[in-house]
Amino acid sequence: MQEALIGIIFIVVTVLLYLFMSRLYDRFRVPILIPALTTPIAVVVLLLLFGVSYDTFMMGGQWIDFLLGPAIVALANPLYKQRHLLLSYIYPILGGVFIGSLVGLISGLVLAQLLGFKQELLYSILPKSVTTPVAMEIADELGGSPSLAVLFVMTAGFTGVVLGPYILNWFRVNGSLAQGMAFGSASHVIGTSKAIEYGEDTTSVSSVAMTLSAIACSIFGPLMVVLFYT
Repeated sequence: MQEALIGIIFIVVTVLLYLFMSRLYDRFRVPILIPALTTPIAVVVLLLLFGVSYDTFMMGGQWIDFLLGPAIVALANPLYKQRHLLLSYIYPILGGVFIGSLVGLISGLVLAQLLGFKQELLYSILPKSVTTPVAMEIADELGGSPSLAVLFVMTAGFTGVVLGPYILNWFRVNGSLAQGMAFGSASHVIGTSKAIEYGEDTTSVSSVAMTLSAIACSIFGPLMVVLFYT
């Protein structure tokens, strides 16, 4: 009974923090204030202030974490509604996913090599540009750490969401197809949540890019490890 009460409290606190951060973001519209970034920071600060352990928080947090899968599936709605648009641009989308996946994998490997990472860290950073559940599986199969893979995935996601709008504006990338490909292939779910602000077309392309990138990285990632590290 006590565990259930603690779990409910942390669920409510997390949801309220998210709603507050959403209002804050709606008011100022600064990329660094996106709720997906500010809410976890606020939660961590509260846990540190009140001396609450991670395990205690996860009594409620695990239920929020459980919703990650259904949330990803829900992205199928804009995907279905814009299926005609996607079929019209099937070849540019496939080409963008192929290039984006390779760039994501190679950039991770180059960064790991430059920083002198050991193999476990290298295998953990490799799937940084795909959605969390897939990245954890890839890292685990390669011999990396799923927990570290989550950290790298979140870093890639937040970096793309915060810097992505500035980069797109800088290079004057205004098309919904290009914007969606950029967010989906580089920043997965977090990028797709940002793509929603650009419109339904961008969201649909981002959803497709995110899904296809996960498939592509699942194939290319282990292949690169076999070719260059075995």
